[in-house]
Amino acid sequence: MRFVALDVHRDFCEVAIAEDGGVRLAGRVKTAPAALELFAQSLAVDDEVVLEATGNALAIVRIIEPHVARVLLAHPKAVKGLTQAGPKTDKIDACALAKLLAGGFVPEVWAVDEPTRVLRRRIARRAQLVRQRTREKNQVHAILIRNLRERAPSSDLFGVAGRRWLASQELPADEQEMVEACLRQIDFLNEEIERIDKALAELALSSPAMRRLMTLPGISFVTAAALMAAIGDVSRFPTAAQLVSYLGLDPRVRQSGSEPARHGRISKQGPGEARHLLVEAAWHAARTTGPLRAFAERIASRRGSKVAVVAVARKLVVIAWHMLSKDEDYAFARPSLVREKLRRAELLAGAERQQGKRNPVRVFATGAQHRLEKELAAQAEIAYRRLVKDWQPAIKQGAGATPGRAS
Repeated sequence: MRFVALDVHRDFCEVAIAEDGGVRLAGRVKTAPAALELFAQSLAVDDEVVLEATGNALAIVRIIEPHVARVLLAHPKAVKGLTQAGPKTDKIDACALAKLLAGGFVPEVWAVDEPTRVLRRRIARRAQLVRQRTREKNQVHAILIRNLRERAPSSDLFGVAGRRWLASQELPADEQEMVEACLRQIDFLNEEIERIDKALAELALSSPAMRRLMTLPGISFVTAAALMAAIGDVSRFPTAAQLVSYLGLDPRVRQSGSEPARHGRISKQGPGEARHLLVEAAWHAARTTGPLRAFAERIASRRGSKVAVVAVARKLVVIAWHMLSKDEDYAFARPSLVREKLRRAELLAGAERQQGKRNPVRVFATGAQHRLEKELAAQAEIAYRRLVKDWQPAIKQGAGATPGRAS
């Protein structure tokens, strides 16, 4: 058995082979399909190959994988932490990877399957378009501020009423020209985002896992798709804490010697798009009647609202892990709100509208149904508050209440 390492670049791959207790260089291979296919055919069926998880790594894996026993993707940051001492060249990096593979110390990452890869590309593209749209909207707000215009009377400056008010404002010719250009760009970006949302809605409606995640408060089909794109196969996370760490919602820890551990801000590792959408969902969940709102208020009373929202996002991830691992819906879900989420996704995916037709099947609940479900959620919230109160007594008793105790 040989252990083959590839230090991947855009134009070439530096090859190193560990065999019989030694490591040798094997030259370079062009990063082209024909050259990689020829290189893969030269390998033995019992060889193992390792390369870092870079932008073109998956395409290389697909070419090499059918010809060898196993192909591993190494975590770039973890590899850097293991091999960063001393000089750094492509040949040294390839030899270091080969040694790690031969010794069984490669920090492996999950090789994404094709459906998850496509979903991740769509989520990343949507996040990029949303950021571009936000920049254009900020340009319009900056123009209004520069020209001493008051706030718009409507909540949405770029809605129908907001645009009507914006058209009535007298601005200098160059500023008016920039506003019109920004509005055209916003309209274009809205169309592109809607196309991606339509594809995500169709996928969410056909995925039992995404429909299950949508039973959580604040989780729309976009957030559910982003979370499933980040998770992929939930079985690769043995515990909920590992999923929280993968999404970058775990606090940084520093501890040395006899000093107590110091916890800092969250690590922000992993997929940023999913983390951002989860925080947005947490703001909504923190205002929705239920146990999560009580949890948010309890954390906010001690740490502030921003820390509480991040804690709610972490709690959503923990609950999502249990739901996906056990194939169970959220226990405190409000059925009417879940039906509305699914119906909006259906309409966005192209379902026929029932408005104006006789005796349509009711999807959106009545006000009375909403009140009844809200009362049940309020009872669950009260039960959570009582549980926390009994779990953490307000008055300490015994030796723990003595200030300056030896323990």
